[in-house]
Amino acid sequence: MIRIERLIGETTEVVLVAGPGPVAIAHWGAPLGEAADLDAILAVNDPGSMPAGSNWRSALPIITEHASGFDGRPGLVGSRPDGRDFAARFVTTAVERHGDSVTVTAIDAHARLELVTEIALDDALWVRCTLTNLGDDGYRLDELSISLPVPERADELITLGGRWTAEFALARHQWTTATLSAANRRGRTSHESVPLVFATESGAGEWSGEVWGAHLAWSGNHHWFAERTTDGRRHLQVGELLHAGEVVLGPGEQYRTPEVIAVHASNGLTPATWGLHRRLRARGQHPTSPRPVTFNSWEATYFDHDFDRLVRLATLAAAVGVERFVLDDGWFGSRRDDTSGLGDWWVSPDAHPNGLTPLIEAVHSAGMQFGIWVEPEMVNPDSELFRDHRDWVLTDDRYEPILHRHQLVVDLTNDDAFDHIHTALDRLLSDHAIDFVKWDMNRPHIHAADHRLAAGTHRQTLALYRLLDRLRADHPSVEIESCASGGGRIDHAILQRTDRVWTSDSNDALERQRIQYGASMLIPPELMGAHIGPRRAHTTGRVHDIGFRAITALFGHFGIEADLTEFDDRELDVVRATIELYRRYRDLLHSGDTVRFDLEAPWLAHGVYATDRSRALISVAALDATPTAATAPLRLIGLDDEHHYRITPIPLPRVSVVANIDPPAWWSAGELTATGRQLAAHGLRLPALLPASAILIGLEAIETP
Repeated sequence: MIRIERLIGETTEVVLVAGPGPVAIAHWGAPLGEAADLDAILAVNDPGSMPAGSNWRSALPIITEHASGFDGRPGLVGSRPDGRDFAARFVTTAVERHGDSVTVTAIDAHARLELVTEIALDDALWVRCTLTNLGDDGYRLDELSISLPVPERADELITLGGRWTAEFALARHQWTTATLSAANRRGRTSHESVPLVFATESGAGEWSGEVWGAHLAWSGNHHWFAERTTDGRRHLQVGELLHAGEVVLGPGEQYRTPEVIAVHASNGLTPATWGLHRRLRARGQHPTSPRPVTFNSWEATYFDHDFDRLVRLATLAAAVGVERFVLDDGWFGSRRDDTSGLGDWWVSPDAHPNGLTPLIEAVHSAGMQFGIWVEPEMVNPDSELFRDHRDWVLTDDRYEPILHRHQLVVDLTNDDAFDHIHTALDRLLSDHAIDFVKWDMNRPHIHAADHRLAAGTHRQTLALYRLLDRLRADHPSVEIESCASGGGRIDHAILQRTDRVWTSDSNDALERQRIQYGASMLIPPELMGAHIGPRRAHTTGRVHDIGFRAITALFGHFGIEADLTEFDDRELDVVRATIELYRRYRDLLHSGDTVRFDLEAPWLAHGVYATDRSRALISVAALDATPTAATAPLRLIGLDDEHHYRITPIPLPRVSVVANIDPPAWWSAGELTATGRQLAAHGLRLPALLPASAILIGLEAIETP
């Protein structure tokens, strides 16, 4: 018996085929219409027979099976202790439909395994699988990865990689034959390999070409594969990367995959990524209050916690319009530099002899919220915690541990260690009027063995989720930021438990333009911490004008991370003006549709459209000297065709960014009116910009003359 289920969204349809084998996706793409012939859908998935090939000719299962003749990567890899049951073959036994979701149960009676697949379609396609051991002995699970089919015309891949301080670097790959893949074994989402991959038609851009994308919502190890099988079919396969022996299911035990969140659009990358943004905005705990202007003390003071200096900074921050003051590293234990004190979560009498309360009161009296930095998953060998509990670390004590940034990882899978860390953080938040926590994680997992000397990353990740969930339940008014040496832990699973991410440790506006452009493919602006940094960037040594730094930080959860006492009057004027702009456009920036535009380097253009297309705010940056006197016209695609828009430059005070070339007439006049159709067809001519500078353009729908 074969059962077909159709999940139909506004721009995407998914056709599922359940039976006789495991559930498969026969179509994932544009809606097929009411008159679609379901038999024809099945027929087009039959590639025909190949010489010397198997008789596997069905739609691609979500969990691909070696035992069914599939010659690509199997989705399930595992075995019994004696090597049996290494290749399961499931039979569908039940299909349940609940609104826009389908649950399919399949069983391999011989291998004694049950596979339950949950699929839903709303703003995005959502897939998760649960494997249960029905046998009376153990089952070692090495992999359970989810496959999503894409058409053969999807012959390019777009990925996001990079490194520390250069995260979310966009790369394009030709997908012609064989398999492309990426793997992450760092124990966190990673700077180097974001668990997000797009398959596209050749040459697809921000507003053109068909796009299919898949994100693994998981904060630990992961891998993805883009495979083209010998019969020409293509699929994206994503899943948690498990170390050897990391998951062994006892009788009756289950393993549940991380959620795979997948998006599709027929008209480019920008509309495709809206599905990922809307998925996050639909969270029950998604922030509804305006995102406060944030000041972080790190690049202003580092480990210097002189009380008078901190109060001066807080006073000046409040005067320019800051709404949240965050005290960074160095307030606890023996933490006078990065070599000691991690794990000792009590207020240092050396750094704060009168405790934190006087500083918190000063911050609150200035009208700001107070936030604090912690790194609960880490421990320095030079700490009271390590000296008292050397067995509470995620390492194999038979070997000399490998330090990274003078740190080891606290084994949160150890109940005693978990309870100790939870108690310390609970006490910190209970004893102080803290509104916000910056939760850092500065060390990857290296030989991460738990107290059983087994690979511990999988269980450590679940323990982290449990710790965050428990603290949020205990302190629901406290907001939490996910930071991992900057952008090392950014994914939809950590964002089910946090309120924003620290996008990168680089506050260099030039790097940030590229980083935030890539990050916007996964997360919306209100979750993306973006700060004005110092004149000379801490991570690169580059010097940038305050206007470029300010406009770059505007398109996120805006803040400042620099010593304001070193800013001159012009810089302070720009900061005040940018904060006013942020407040003016904050509702648009943090609720609208993020848009990006295809321009050749060194130009970079992006912005936000109101969902009803009544307003827009656009940034155009020149990252280097431009080869021509002006850009090609910037085509503002995706506005309402019939609306008339008033288009105006939005200058910052005492900031000049236009090169010594006469700008377009509309720019000099300060206003232009055009329809959305005109702006999409002909575009907007822009002035030549100085290297490392940016401009702002506002659009507002007006009554038709």
